[in-house]
Amino acid sequence: MSSAFPGRVLALISLLAAAAPAQARSFECLTEPNQVVEIRSPVEGVIEKVNVQRGDSMRKGQILVELESDVERSAADAAKFRAEMLGRIESAKNRLAYAQGKSQRAQKLQSDNFISAQAREEAETERRLAESELKDAMEGRDLAHLEYRRALEQLKLRRLASPFAGVVTERLLNPGDLAESGSGRKAILKVAEIDPLRVEVVLPLEMYGKIRTGASAIVTPDSVGGRHSARVTVVDRVLDAASGTFGVRLELRNPQRNIPAGVRCQVDFGDAANSPNAGNRAARTATKN
Repeated sequence: MSSAFPGRVLALISLLAAAAPAQARSFECLTEPNQVVEIRSPVEGVIEKVNVQRGDSMRKGQILVELESDVERSAADAAKFRAEMLGRIESAKNRLAYAQGKSQRAQKLQSDNFISAQAREEAETERRLAESELKDAMEGRDLAHLEYRRALEQLKLRRLASPFAGVVTERLLNPGDLAESGSGRKAILKVAEIDPLRVEVVLPLEMYGKIRTGASAIVTPDSVGGRHSARVTVVDRVLDAASGTFGVRLELRNPQRNIPAGVRCQVDFGDAANSPNAGNRAARTATKN
């Protein structure tokens, strides 16, 4: 009986080992901002206000920087005044009404042989000229409205708004500094979008073919902890043969902005990381291609 006991123990251990779930396999990753943008001015001007500091949160459309705009504001006011002017149009309307009456009277008088045909033609020509003057005045008003809209758009260029909700990472210029247009010039601010975050991970070649776009994973940031659900958005199709790796990008929602960008993390793809090496064939095929 004593000789059979060790056999039963070994069988039980083997059974428990077979029934135990595979240990989860995680990979190192890094959180990054979804996008980082340099706020530059599309026009040259002196900075009047910078409404944010480094580290401030911002909402989409919030005015971050204002340039001095007294000249542009005066131009917009003048354009608005011209667009609302009615004197020229009223004058042209009165002149047309007078010319129309004169033409009608001349036509009647000429039909009764009281005036010559030339006099009637002169009255008719005067009426046509009055119509043209009214049309010119109306077109001038339409042009003034377009100039007013253009002046407003130029004024808007001197107020720089946030392109997304995020945080200010750097403040490079201050009130009184000259903001210059062009990509080679110094930016005013640097801002980052941190909801969602991008999670970048480099996986071994054996994982190729197992991770697909849209798949879910669990991300655990090293600094703040917690387990957060993320979604695969990019799987590189070009592999690094030298290191035997490929890149994967995930999207991690961060509505409370409590997960910082730029921290190391661990990502667990669940069953995909522990499944049999079904992806090896795909990896070999991709490497050959």
